[in-house]
Amino acid sequence: MARVIAIANQKGGVGKTTTAINLSASLAANEFRVLLIDMDPQGNSTSGLGITKHSELLTVYEVLTGRAGFQDVLVTVQPDGIQVAPADKNLVAANIELVGSNHREFRLRNALSGIRDQFDYILIDCPPALDLLTVNSMVAADSILIPIQCEFFALEGISQLIDTIDRMRENLQPDLAIEGILLTMFDDRTNLSRQVSADLKDFFKGEVFKTVIPRSIRLAEAPSFGKSILSYDLRSKGAESYIQLAKELIANGQRRQSQSAG
Repeated sequence: MARVIAIANQKGGVGKTTTAINLSASLAANEFRVLLIDMDPQGNSTSGLGITKHSELLTVYEVLTGRAGFQDVLVTVQPDGIQVAPADKNLVAANIELVGSNHREFRLRNALSGIRDQFDYILIDCPPALDLLTVNSMVAADSILIPIQCEFFALEGISQLIDTIDRMRENLQPDLAIEGILLTMFDDRTNLSRQVSADLKDFFKGEVFKTVIPRSIRLAEAPSFGKSILSYDLRSKGAESYIQLAKELIANGQRRQSQSAG
């Protein structure tokens, strides 16, 4: 049964899509079966993996509105071997169309129930908003991975996201965990990055991943070629960091399993 991880932060530009694409590719490189769900109407995970948006493309919009199942929309991305549920601008309409629907917060979770056993990891790229699409993602998820950019306002707004996670636990998804806080766009040459890193580790204690994602031109370039960083430049620091993050994520999961078994 797949572990479902939502990658979320209501702030834009913090590395959500970069993380969704490259963590998916890194998990697949470890021979896990990986599904990446693009829940952002901007569809950056879709285009960033070279999937062309066109009028015939079935997307997550059709899944959420009951017009199709996941098996109808999945696209296989090579050479990474990731399955992708794509998104395009039509997904904006799902926010509006689902407002009056019964069990609207459970659409994604219910749609996933039939395919969870086909994957080891399901990653969800959430939009930069705490809207119905993000709520669906959190309800469907086992845990939330929160990318945070190493900048002056890093902690600003995170309390709102944590409040939302707490409300999810109270009302819709009692088992929702924080997978970890991921420091992105880290530049160890600057005092600011080091200070923000120290502040976040002090604030979130053991929930911060040991792996940090560096500020990297190669990471920024890869999506414009429709490739993960592993396909674009395997020897780059960005590729190394996401491979390391995947290993840390896998190890954390194995440790949780052994603790619950014990």
